[in-house]
Amino acid sequence: MAALLITGQMAAADQAITFDYDGSFDDATFAVENAIVNRGLVIDYTSHVGDMLNRTAADVGSDVVIFEQADIFVFCSAAVSRRVMEADPMNLAHCPYGIFVAEMDGEVMIGHRAYPDGPMQEVEALLDAIILEALNE
Repeated sequence: MAALLITGQMAAADQAITFDYDGSFDDATFAVENAIVNRGLVIDYTSHVGDMLNRTAADVGSDVVIFEQADIFVFCSAAVSRRVMEADPMNLAHCPYGIFVAEMDGEVMIGHRAYPDGPMQEVEALLDAIILEALNE
């Protein structure tokens, strides 16, 4: 698993960890949804960020297409959240967790935000494991 994690690309190392997806955006979103649910987790919300950005571009005076498509799956793990918040209650600031799928310039990526060192690395490991499962579906 460590070798697979190394293949993930750091995008703005302090902000996001991304993995290239060899397939369509729709296939990637389906794989991520399944990988989350397969762990007994519930997706609380799916944010269609790409649709919103494309829909509102003219309203804010832009004609730039940032993403062809981009969704964020928002969810939480009661067990992991309890552990990281017992270690530091201010880890609340990082909850809920999200995994994004985005298509830019015809390339699809899956990723999540980078978390601080310490207890939040357990969350990062969970998100990496979910993404690695999605990549292998």
